[in-house]
Amino acid sequence: MADLKIPAVAESITEVTLSKFLVKDGDYVELDQPICEVETDKASQELPSPAAGKVKLVASEGDDLKVGALVATIDESAAAPAKEAKTEAPKAEEKKADAPKAEQKKAEAPKAETKAPVADKKTSYATGSAPPAAQKILDEGGVANNDVKGTGVSGRITKADALEAIKNKASIGGAKKEAFSRGERVEKMSRLRKTVAERLVYSKNSTAMLTTFNEVDMTNINKIRAKYGDAFKKKYDVNLGMMSFFTKAVCLALEKYPAVNAYIDEGNIVYHDYCDISIAVSTPKGLVVPVIRNAESLSLAEIEKAVKSLAIKGRDGQLTMDDMTGGTFTISNGGVFGSLMSTPIINPPQSAILGMHKVQDRPMVIDGKIEIRPMMYLAVSYDHRIIDGKESVGFLVAIKDFLENPDKMLLGADPIDLLLEII
Repeated sequence: MADLKIPAVAESITEVTLSKFLVKDGDYVELDQPICEVETDKASQELPSPAAGKVKLVASEGDDLKVGALVATIDESAAAPAKEAKTEAPKAEEKKADAPKAEQKKAEAPKAETKAPVADKKTSYATGSAPPAAQKILDEGGVANNDVKGTGVSGRITKADALEAIKNKASIGGAKKEAFSRGERVEKMSRLRKTVAERLVYSKNSTAMLTTFNEVDMTNINKIRAKYGDAFKKKYDVNLGMMSFFTKAVCLALEKYPAVNAYIDEGNIVYHDYCDISIAVSTPKGLVVPVIRNAESLSLAEIEKAVKSLAIKGRDGQLTMDDMTGGTFTISNGGVFGSLMSTPIINPPQSAILGMHKVQDRPMVIDGKIEIRPMMYLAVSYDHRIIDGKESVGFLVAIKDFLENPDKMLLGADPIDLLLEII
């Protein structure tokens, strides 16, 4: 008999939540087959079976379990289901079936039979099932598959069905919501949401947080993306987005203002000679901040690939503790949701965070003339205990300068200044 227990996933984590089982009680499982999914303070992960055998579930979904708690037992003496014999039998029959060619000709005669498998493939979907794109929409909108009437083949839920269900929750499944309803529902707060709430309150109460604002003209960045976007995608198989430019600009600005890349540790200031950039990512389970390691040494293509990989892992719930641990500075992009301006909250123990926002055309005075330019408001929230106002403003102005003059990012300074050796 083998026991599946909650492992020590990280030094600071003593308890996890069992979010769901991936097998049923009494199922036969193989060695290393995922048994369940547990949710920690930062991410979710699957627990594999320590042996092959018949599983007996001990804990229940939704339980909060301490490290070392028993989740399930595996009876190693149980015999595996006899499915291998069934798979071998057709092979033996296939050899015998090679002889009678007459039957083969009969099978070839009716053309309708050759089309049948295609028809079966189209109609093999279960009622209420949804493709990944539609399922993602339903999960993020908090709508169950059973509450949606699919209009696809065999009742399959299409993307249009999912969008309509989210748009009009009041009439899901044809049942209209009662007018002037005052109903309430209680849902258990997820471990991730609890942790986010605790850390945000801790950040507000333990730091002397202040926010400074500026705005950046995105004209040159937009021109580069429009001109080189297709070639970039063709060569690196990833889109040329804004995040790579912002990450590179932040890394260069952090080199100029090292206090922004530091934190306070029991009366000491710890400075980092590297830039581990945390990227705020919204997932169906909440906000997470996976880390791009040594971003200062990465190219734009490498940054874009890292951002894409972390975003996909976050969406699919596959972020690991290693992906989430560390980080010396955070970038949060509220612009993807339409935010025009905000004051982001510091991600402790870090000392600062950059908030990106929506790019919007606005009239600007350029060389005494009014021009329409794509502008973005930037916000840097910082811990005033370690970062002075001069440093915070200088840091944000440096980011603005690098973004409005992307050629400076190649050398870290104005090429003419370097040529004349005046910096």
